[in-house]
Amino acid sequence: MKKIVICSLVLLFISCSENKNMSPSETAKIVAESFFSKDESVLKKHTTSEGYASLITVLNMMPDSDKNIKVEILDEVIEGDIAWIKYKTSFDGKSGVFKLVKENGQWKVTYNKPRDKGPF
Repeated sequence: MKKIVICSLVLLFISCSENKNMSPSETAKIVAESFFSKDESVLKKHTTSEGYASLITVLNMMPDSDKNIKVEILDEVIEGDIAWIKYKTSFDGKSGVFKLVKENGQWKVTYNKPRDKGPF
């Protein structure tokens, strides 16, 4: 009986510790929300090194805001290991586009180069 309880607890901890594979839309929403709330640790976790550097540069130029920013995903296109997410925020009402790549099995926002041709 004792072994069953111990095995059950071990399985419970293992199943709870696995990384959740988020969709590109979920990742983009988290990145946009953490960007506007200036949560750099969450931002870093869900972006590539290039994407993080680019977003931090812009983030440091933005004034502080105590508004609760809402993010709406408008469209999603996945092309193999690259995804494009079109989103809109309540910050300024304008739409934006994130480019995501799959890195170590996880979707991460990366730097969208000027010559990158997205579907939008």
